[in-house]
Amino acid sequence: MPDSSQLDIDRTYPGRWTITFSNPPINMFVPATIVELGALITDLEADPSVKVVLFQSANPDFFVAHLDVAKAAERPEVLGLWCDFVLRLSSTPVVSIAKIRGRTRGIGNEFVLACDMRFASRQSAIFGNPEVGVGLVPAGGALEWLPRLVGRSRALEIVLSADDFDADVAERYGWVNRTLDDDDLDSFVDTLARRLASFDRETLGAAKAQVNRFGTPTGAELQSSIDLFFPALATPDAQARRAKLRNLAYGVPSDFEMNFGRYLPALGRAADDGTDQPLTGAPKG
Repeated sequence: MPDSSQLDIDRTYPGRWTITFSNPPINMFVPATIVELGALITDLEADPSVKVVLFQSANPDFFVAHLDVAKAAERPEVLGLWCDFVLRLSSTPVVSIAKIRGRTRGIGNEFVLACDMRFASRQSAIFGNPEVGVGLVPAGGALEWLPRLVGRSRALEIVLSADDFDADVAERYGWVNRTLDDDDLDSFVDTLARRLASFDRETLGAAKAQVNRFGTPTGAELQSSIDLFFPALATPDAQARRAKLRNLAYGVPSDFEMNFGRYLPALGRAADDGTDQPLTGAPKG
């Protein structure tokens, strides 16, 4: 692998890797993140001893904030690399588990959706796909995974509202496997990972492949959303909304990043209409 400046890989326990993501200050995905994940999946595929891979965050407030759109626009090929990564992650015989604390929005949500299982802190996990609120469409898999997991109507609510959803709603919708009290999350996931690692890799992989017949998107489906993303960046609406983001402490620790969904309706309002204030009622961190 290249220098894993964002991914700490712990291979201490037999049959299990634990990957801790850290990209201060708020765990944004940048092109280098996607390149490192591509190298990671190659290593996973090459190691016949690994049965379970666990993903977690070093930042208790942000599992993954979202994609750094400006940096991704400079390297548009990275979304193709992303598509390759999530397809390989979902098809590898290795079982992938996301242990989620803090906010996971945009490509972060699409990352955990591509994992085989998702377990979230009841107190801190917040999910969302804010792209529509900034004049874009999700391009990393949300439009393909969410309808399969939560159904058409709830997928539309999640994507079109571009709002933040707390862990209890995510559990009720089937977005995550289950939520747990924060104090219980580590022990529950660790026990599950050790249990899975005690089983036969080939049997785990065969069972996963059979379940995949009914629940994973195709490469063509994922690519169709990617094809919408970069043209949308050039539209006047998207440019106007993203210009307003620059005045809202985008990409740094801030109330905006903690409560992204609450601010988005203001991006569509004229600066002089007297209503350019964030709405109330969305989850607070």
